[in-house]
Amino acid sequence: MKQHEYTTTLRWTGNRGTGTSAYNSYGRDHEITGPAKTTTLHGSSDPHFRGDAARYNPEDLLVSALSACHLLSYLHLCAINQVVVTAYEDNARGTMNENRDGSGEFTEVMLRPRVTITPESSSAKAMALHEEAGRLCFVARSVNFPVRHEPVIVNG
Repeated sequence: MKQHEYTTTLRWTGNRGTGTSAYNSYGRDHEITGPAKTTTLHGSSDPHFRGDAARYNPEDLLVSALSACHLLSYLHLCAINQVVVTAYEDNARGTMNENRDGSGEFTEVMLRPRVTITPESSSAKAMALHEEAGRLCFVARSVNFPVRHEPVIVNG
C-alpha cells in the first residue's frame, strides 16, 4: 500500500490587538499556504459564526474538495474509457446541521456536474462513469455522509 502525506500551514491573521480577550474581540481570518504553492488561500469562518463572507470557510473548502476530487476521478475515467470531455462545471452544495450545543455535521453534499462531451462520445457511458468516479474519489471515501451526484451530460 502506498501512503501519501499532505502538508499545509495555517496562520491566523485575525488578532485585532487584544487577541481572544473576548468572543467579539478577534477576527476569524486566516491564511492557508502549502509547500511549493504559489498562492495563499484566504479563509475565515462562515458569516453565521462572525466570519468574513468574502473569504472561504472550512465548510466551503470541504464542499470544494469533494467537487474537485470527483472532477479529477471522473476526467481520469473518461480518458481511459474513450469519453472526450470538452467542458465541466459543478455547482456543488453541502448541507450542514448545527446542533444546540454549537457542534454540527454535514448531512450530505450534492454534486451537480454539467459535462459537455464530443458528439462521438457515449452519453450513457459518460453518465455511468459518475458512479464509478464517486467510488474512486479519495475525499468522498473519507467522509461519513453521503456524496450524491445529479450529473447532466450535454453532447457538444
